[in-house]
Amino acid sequence: MNRTNQHQLVPGISVTASGQASVDPSVADVLFDLALELEERTNLPVDVEHVLAAIVLAARNGQLDRNTPLSSDDPALVDTLAAHVKTIFADYGGNVGTDD
Repeated sequence: MNRTNQHQLVPGISVTASGQASVDPSVADVLFDLALELEERTNLPVDVEHVLAAIVLAARNGQLDRNTPLSSDDPALVDTLAAHVKTIFADYGGNVGTDD
């Protein structure tokens, strides 16, 4: 994939104009940790795809700094993503992507 057609949401996560996300392997552990944290916070069955969708939504709303790395230890980030995860479950039944 041509990286010039990608827009960085946060370090390690980019999205194309068509909405396809690209995740660098270096952020895989953080996404997993965030999924566990968000699952506990929301009482919903959160997986890494839900976290990624919440990150995309938060970035589109201007709630993330594209230069700030993700951290599961960031309470403000977890709060922001939790709100989007709840929306994903409320509005879409937890379905994300086209494969669900």
